Amino acid sequence: MPTSYDIPEVIDRREGPYGEVVLRRHGTLLQIIANGCFLMDTSDGRSERLLVDAALDALDGRAEPDVLIGGLGVGFSLTHAAADPRWGRISVVEREPAVVDWHREGPLAELSCRALADPRTEIVGADLITYVHETSATYDALCLDIDNGPGWTVTEGNGSLYSAAGLAGCARVLTPGGVLAVWSARPSPEFEGSLRNAGFQGVRTEEIPVARGVPDVVHLGVRPG
Repeated sequence: MPTSYDIPEVIDRREGPYGEVVLRRHGTLLQIIANGCFLMDTSDGRSERLLVDAALDALDGRAEPDVLIGGLGVGFSLTHAAADPRWGRISVVEREPAVVDWHREGPLAELSCRALADPRTEIVGADLITYVHETSATYDALCLDIDNGPGWTVTEGNGSLYSAAGLAGCARVLTPGGVLAVWSARPSPEFEGSLRNAGFQGVRTEEIPVARGVPDVVHLGVRPG
């Protein structure tokens, strides 16, 4: 018989603009589920930290670079960026109001309260795909973590972000020499090719070993200067 510890407890369930989003507690972990698809939990965060660090390292010492983080999630990328004084403006685009609420006044606030209070931090309530095509703002780095990877999207519409048009939108918001970093739950040689075809330079993939299965990865590309 499973114990109560083994059964995830639903803390909040909402119908958002893109489907159902659920916050669960499983033992000591908090988990976000979107449309029945597991997105992330609070167990580790190594790959999200690498996402931010790899983008900063690829900027080669640029002073106080501005970063746009696609997806708030459980807050690992935001909190790691806010803990680093080298970053300038830290903008996070999140399309699900429930996720923002969970951070501002819910169970995830304990993880992100300092980062949200940082004067460099800005939360933008918008769909990332629309935002990169419409905003007049530019950034030195764009860190994307809105899906389980280019070939494993949370919603069908997200696939367009990894197309030629979507990558052109990403390049549009980057300054010359700016870095695009994309988290993925598995390597994607096809996406590396898409980055090169979209004009990104220095395309490479960094791996994060996991306990079982294929490694998490961060795909990186640089907008030409």
